[in-house]
Amino acid sequence: MSQLTTSRDRILDAAAIVLVERGVVGATTRELARAAGCSEALIYKNFADKQELFLAVLTERMPRIELPEASGRAALPDTLERIVTALLSFFTQTFPMAASIFGAPELLAEHREGVRAHGYGPESVVPLVARLLGEEQAAGRIRADADLESAARLIVGVAFHRAFLAAYEGEREVPDAAAFAERSIASLLPSLTP
Repeated sequence: MSQLTTSRDRILDAAAIVLVERGVVGATTRELARAAGCSEALIYKNFADKQELFLAVLTERMPRIELPEASGRAALPDTLERIVTALLSFFTQTFPMAASIFGAPELLAEHREGVRAHGYGPESVVPLVARLLGEEQAAGRIRADADLESAARLIVGVAFHRAFLAAYEGEREVPDAAAFAERSIASLLPSLTP
């Protein structure tokens, strides 16, 4: 079993590099196998399909939005800024992987179905942020009547757009991420704070 774990990690490490460089459409399983130093058969022994491999790279090799429990979090502005910086990092690193799909409608449809069959999709980001905001609301740091879904959409949207611009410029990260997050959250705070 240790050999499979080692092979799986090697495949994920190689796939993270190849998918960022070539995109989902441009990265063949043959190329992924060559980069990982394994056979295509070993890829399929570890992953049911290319979508499952892509999702594993997203969930295991890309930045995650992880915050401490609401009771252990810092002040609301700091918590929201951490959400924005995590989103900036995630989006900037994943844009190059996913962008290639949009040029081929049939591949986009196939990818969309495959990703959703595994229980994922880009629509899950807003509910995740809304849930984190809900925890802050339950802890009394966000007004009881605040529209959490709209706030989540604004947070995700501002991070998505800034990350897109960074990726468009060929940057692997947003250079002013912390300052950008602080400015973005400062404009949203009046609508959230009690």
